[in-house]
Amino acid sequence: MPRLLSTLLSAALLAVPALALAQGGPPDGSTPEEQAVIAKDPPFRAQTLKLVGAQKGRAAPLFNGRDLTGWDSWLGYADARDTYGQPTAGPIGLNHDTTGVFRVERTDGRPAIHVSGKIWGGLLTKRSYGNYHLHLQFKWGEHAWFPMPRNNGVLYHSHGQYGAFFGTWMSALEFEVVPGSVGMLLAVGDSKGTHSFRTVDWRVGANVQVGRDPTIPYPFRRYMPGGPLLPIQMPAFNVDANRNAEKPLGEWNTLDIYTLGDRSIHVVNGVPVMAASGLTTTDAKGVRRPLVRGRIQLQSEGAETWFRDITITPITRLPRIVATGEAK
Repeated sequence: MPRLLSTLLSAALLAVPALALAQGGPPDGSTPEEQAVIAKDPPFRAQTLKLVGAQKGRAAPLFNGRDLTGWDSWLGYADARDTYGQPTAGPIGLNHDTTGVFRVERTDGRPAIHVSGKIWGGLLTKRSYGNYHLHLQFKWGEHAWFPMPRNNGVLYHSHGQYGAFFGTWMSALEFEVVPGSVGMLLAVGDSKGTHSFRTVDWRVGANVQVGRDPTIPYPFRRYMPGGPLLPIQMPAFNVDANRNAEKPLGEWNTLDIYTLGDRSIHVVNGVPVMAASGLTTTDAKGVRRPLVRGRIQLQSEGAETWFRDITITPITRLPRIVATGEAK
């Protein structure tokens, strides 16, 4: 696709305003170095994928349907445009959600967590979890507050400092929630107090089997079972979902994250769309170690979103993803 379109789409996927590009926005494949990283990727081949062997267990609710007991809020900048700009004040911070960015309301006759999206930040479980099946539902609300695609996400294995990533999110792995790419995997690092993508410490890593799809933004990678197992790291710090399994705007979608040890699987409406292994993080001493647990963050990132039916179930084995043939 044309370079300009690729750049704009890359920025939109990450909810980065135009100012971000001036501050060192995400890579768009426009340099020889960025192209060299993906030069040997094989063509993406669409397959029909099924999840088999999912373990049953006793699910514990993470949302009680009444209030936000068990959760903390962290909010970034009062003006979200400062996230990738040059802020004149610090983040709003921990448990200071005075405008109701995160609140419990009823919709479709049931309680849900309403996320306004106006201020960027995260709603985090107070506890850390590992070896689990996380289940939840989301749907988009009516409002999107920035001139870009709707954007949200579920961040898991969150760890380290509050607001490490551009003053707004804790370092983690992200189950991306953006139209057309629900289930994409991103590494969320530590911006070290800067506001440029060029200086981020991409301390979180993972390996994914990939294929090259030139119809999506750089690094043009989709999850493809049987493809080469490659690391998520700059400049190729995300891999798109195997396919778009999202329901139409306004309908509820079911998301499942399975994680065991240093591996994880993303499922959208019953369709497996991502599998990762070798999940890692780098500690304060610069030592890389397996990333096997952490807190769960529900994002607020520019679009009104609802979450409900949030449960977590301990597991001792991962389900398997089986490719049954060419997708139709």
